[in-house]
Amino acid sequence: MRATTDDDVRRVFDRLADRYDSQMLTWERRLLPGSREWAVGQARGHVVEIAVGTGLNLPLYDAGTTVVGIELSERMLELARRRAARAGLGERVELRQGDVQRLDLADGVADTVVSTFTMCTIPDPAAAAREAHRVLRPGGRFVLAEHGPSSNPVIRAGMRLAEPLFVRSAADYLTRDPRPFLEQAGFELESVTRTTRGIGFRVLAVRP
Repeated sequence: MRATTDDDVRRVFDRLADRYDSQMLTWERRLLPGSREWAVGQARGHVVEIAVGTGLNLPLYDAGTTVVGIELSERMLELARRRAARAGLGERVELRQGDVQRLDLADGVADTVVSTFTMCTIPDPAAAAREAHRVLRPGGRFVLAEHGPSSNPVIRAGMRLAEPLFVRSAADYLTRDPRPFLEQAGFELESVTRTTRGIGFRVLAVRP
């Protein structure tokens, strides 16, 4: 299975952007209900959201937060900007085109980093985890909602069979476990909850 590149991911999401919301929300309702709301509900203070996509999370943030959203696909980012404008988020939200593997942000600027269903598509998730660690202040948290290899061996085997197709069509690694990348980056895993036959991951990780 060929490894994806930034160019692959950009092309995929530029192409999928206009139907991304309907496809993603259908998958979430069936397999990962409530995960997005859970993740945003953990965010506090100044938030960096990596791979913000079309901005599905933006209207969910508490009024006490400020958000910088980073997205590689310019088409996805255009839709996120429209969503933020419709929601009247104004100065609370800043949206930037950029690479979450090389964030153009200073060290220790964030209280929370949020990632929802993004580590599965980032070409180098270890680099993204290191960057999240770098931009968090000490004691800050990385909040992650993700899918990964099912704890059910039959389902896990099916996911592995389907994975090459998903990688080609959506740059989506179905069986990528996010936890090792966070630990290798220096995070301490505060809590890990598995949902939906072990496919869903809800992770709170702390920068010491």
